[in-house]
Amino acid sequence: MKHCMNATAPPETVIPDPPSLMASLMAGFDAITRHISLILFPLALDLLLWFGPHVKAIRLIENLANQMVSLRMVDEASSAEWVQANKEMWSLIAERLNFMIAMRTYPVGIPSLMASRFPIKMPGGNLPAVVEMASFGEVAFWVMVFTLVGLLAGTIYFIVVADAAVSGQVHWMQALRRWPKASLQVLLLTLFWGLLLFGASIPASCVTSALLIGSPTWGRFALLLYGGVILWLIFPLLFSSHGIVVSRYGVVASVKRGMRITRMTLPTTSLLFLVILLLSEGLDVFWKIPAEDSWLTVVAVLGHAFVTTGLLAASFVYYHEADRWTQTVLSRWKQPPVQFKA
Repeated sequence: MKHCMNATAPPETVIPDPPSLMASLMAGFDAITRHISLILFPLALDLLLWFGPHVKAIRLIENLANQMVSLRMVDEASSAEWVQANKEMWSLIAERLNFMIAMRTYPVGIPSLMASRFPIKMPGGNLPAVVEMASFGEVAFWVMVFTLVGLLAGTIYFIVVADAAVSGQVHWMQALRRWPKASLQVLLLTLFWGLLLFGASIPASCVTSALLIGSPTWGRFALLLYGGVILWLIFPLLFSSHGIVVSRYGVVASVKRGMRITRMTLPTTSLLFLVILLLSEGLDVFWKIPAEDSWLTVVAVLGHAFVTTGLLAASFVYYHEADRWTQTVLSRWKQPPVQFKA
């Protein structure tokens, strides 16, 4: 008669519970409550975009719009109503577009409420100072500068929020020492994201344009399909930056680890990002209720800074727990089977 050996797994081989969505959210907001100074990053960016000088290209945009209208009128007899509506639309864009919003960068960056509001008024009826750019070359240069500043500031923001979320402490000197190397990896990751989206957009834009010309219905379907493809490409990469700031990985290792975590925790991870999207976008509707020249908007900016920083911290908590869980599961899979003896 054969007897099985005691199959009780030793403590080191016990698989921990999968990461909890609610526990991650609570831990993230608790961490930011204990380190409330971290909301100064999004608060400072919003106040800069609101009260700081606005970098614009009003004359360049209006001249470009006039040239487009002239070409359209040469090709076909455009109605006066269409011409007027087109001019008004481009005038509104030229008036509100502040190129400093390029400091709101992706996939690593500081969240901003004002980057989507394009304010042109301040409380008290005052108007911000305007810096007018004279050429498209100047526009390209400053957009690159603002983007670089946004990525660098976003990197240190991600580092300190990750520290607060994972370890419960923020070591500013250590964070500053990690900043240069992490910033380089973030720049490479941003380049990777840009090339990926650009490569996917070229064939999609050609097909969509052809279908829109042939049939508006098929064109809209193509746009919907294109959005699905972009979402399919981006979703596995949503944790691609977390490994850089949490585990100090390089770009390749961080992307691979993030994709593995997403694949092995797909239901919970999908729900996490859905909750983050609904909370951030839903509350943004509430934050935008006060007029841009109302002092109540300051309260909205504060609320937005706290919520978005808390959600980011929650994502770091979830990533840390999910990474630990996936590594434990993978190590158990690699273990030899339990041996039996007579």
